[in-house]
Amino acid sequence: MASEDFPQRKIIHVDMDAFYAAIEQRDDPSLRGRPVVVGGSPDGRGVVATCSYEARRFGIHSAMPAARAVRLCPEAVFIRPRFTVYRAVSRQVQALFRDYTSLVEPLSLDEAYLDVTRSEGFQGSATRIARDIKARIHAETGLTASAGVSYNKFFAKQASDLEKPDGLTLIPPGQGADFVASLAVGRIHGVGRATEQRMHDLGIRTGADLRRWSLAELQQAFGRRAVFYYGLARGVDERPVRAERIRKSVGAEQTYAADLREQGAMRDALLPLAEKVSEALTRRELQGYTLTLKVKYSDFRQVTRARSRALPFLTADDMLPVAAALLCQTEAGARPVRLLGLSVSSLCPREDQVAEQLTLGYADRP
Repeated sequence: MASEDFPQRKIIHVDMDAFYAAIEQRDDPSLRGRPVVVGGSPDGRGVVATCSYEARRFGIHSAMPAARAVRLCPEAVFIRPRFTVYRAVSRQVQALFRDYTSLVEPLSLDEAYLDVTRSEGFQGSATRIARDIKARIHAETGLTASAGVSYNKFFAKQASDLEKPDGLTLIPPGQGADFVASLAVGRIHGVGRATEQRMHDLGIRTGADLRRWSLAELQQAFGRRAVFYYGLARGVDERPVRAERIRKSVGAEQTYAADLREQGAMRDALLPLAEKVSEALTRRELQGYTLTLKVKYSDFRQVTRARSRALPFLTADDMLPVAAALLCQTEAGARPVRLLGLSVSSLCPREDQVAEQLTLGYADRP
């Protein structure tokens, strides 16, 4: 229950509308009103990163093969991504958010949560704050955003999707439980395709169906996520907005009980390290462009070797060939090794990485 010391939370989720495509239409007036696809080449193996609302009317969506997109809409304009521009605009918008609250949690380049519970502007009205944020985004960037306002992160996220583009939707505390009851489980943020299918197999198709299950039953079916699903079905989401600093690196290392003496054994030892780093990047929705290998010899002397590249590091498969090459640049093998470490730096939000990998179809184009 809310009190003076613990007031009812006021959360805003801001989601930029068709972010990459909208920037392209803003910067090139000839593209306005036309179906714009930002992503890979339709002549190769490229994939759609995002597209304008005009393109979406033809059934085009992100992660679709570009070759299929052009069949759905032959008149679509395919644009090579400009990630430097997108990042710059994202930083501009994120700075604007911090004029309203220090509690800002970016999710990607184009969306963020804001906790405005204790914000004093606009007489403490989260809806009026959201309206002002949207107006300033449009005035300062020429772009539109949709905002959801509610008493927790789940409903704020759901609300921002309801009236796109340029929408503003409020889900007040008294309507949360009824709102989720009417949702198909596949529309519930946090329920992926595999979980959706599992729920369907169990006869759970809506939030109302989910609410009929006890916590014990859900735990048996879904393990640790059961508490989260149980709460959502009742309109409860206690996750705080986390205003964390951007990490400089993500890494893992291992000290071995017995020194490693063969390079083959050392290369094998790099695999679990790469997998740990990959898992950490995925969990934090980050990617990085610099891989660093750390080697500590049996006499405790330590060296590092690093390599940066244009494409980001994310999976263990991305890291292992580079890590093995860096290992060859050390005295490992000629000297026993007591510790190995891998880290990825030059970090940025994962959304870039997904889009950049999707657009590899441009690799052979001038």
